[in-house]
Amino acid sequence: MYFGILIALVPLCIGYLIKFKQEKWLAKINQILSWMVYFILFIMGSELAQLDDLTTNLQHILFYTAIIFVCTFGSNFIFLMLFDLFLPWRTSHTKQSYDSRFKMILESLRVCIALILGFIVGLFPLFIWQYSENIIQVVLVFLLLLIGISLRSNNISLKQILLNKVGIATTLIVIISTFLGGIIAALILHLPLPVGLGMSSGFGWYSLSVILMTKAQGPIIGSATFLNDILRELCAIIVIPSLIGRYKLTALGLCGATSMDFTLPILQKGAGITIVPPAIVQGFLLTLLMPIFMTLFNYGF
Repeated sequence: MYFGILIALVPLCIGYLIKFKQEKWLAKINQILSWMVYFILFIMGSELAQLDDLTTNLQHILFYTAIIFVCTFGSNFIFLMLFDLFLPWRTSHTKQSYDSRFKMILESLRVCIALILGFIVGLFPLFIWQYSENIIQVVLVFLLLLIGISLRSNNISLKQILLNKVGIATTLIVIISTFLGGIIAALILHLPLPVGLGMSSGFGWYSLSVILMTKAQGPIIGSATFLNDILRELCAIIVIPSLIGRYKLTALGLCGATSMDFTLPILQKGAGITIVPPAIVQGFLLTLLMPIFMTLFNYGF
């Protein structure tokens, strides 16, 4: 139990102690992280290809994904919408057009291509697949180390986090409603509650959730977790333009951990610069808490 928690937290904390100020180093770190995402999903796809009774397992993955997504994303939407109705957040920004939304969706779908390629290659009996678990272990440590460095280098102080009430409020609502959805999904799927909570606690961060859940619960649960987080990102991109004008808190909360990076430009385009601080705070907190929650649910119960 403690090894599983430490292997997630120690590299993240060590990385958070390191700060780069030069833009060229930050760009290199982001580029490496991007490559690692595709590599992780490639390995994930190869593990899927080696499952026994593949057709039945794929049906389980899709069924698990549908249930966990409807429960978690639906719960997020209901709670955030209620929050928006009773405590609306108004800004004077004029919403702009979203001519690049289709391009962003296609960019998200690229990660699925890496998974499919890994699946195809995994059908061939290569000797390297016997070392896949060790490879994932090394990649996980390196990934968390770089993420910690990236978080610290974004110059987000504790004061900024503690004083931004909007970002903290949406973060709390997202966490509580997501966990509620995870519990409901676990009951529907007849899974242990910690597994349902673990599957739900990715908050859209598919590159890390897939590796943590696969390592702890196997490729079937890991794949369903990955697809759930991918669907969150895709649906957030689709619904933000419709919600951002009147329901800004809902649009922000549905982005989950991606509000700090991938969905930040589309949020800013719809609500202006005022939404940037809470978006960064929400993304930062969920990014920081996600590996803690997921490892606790997988190893702490």
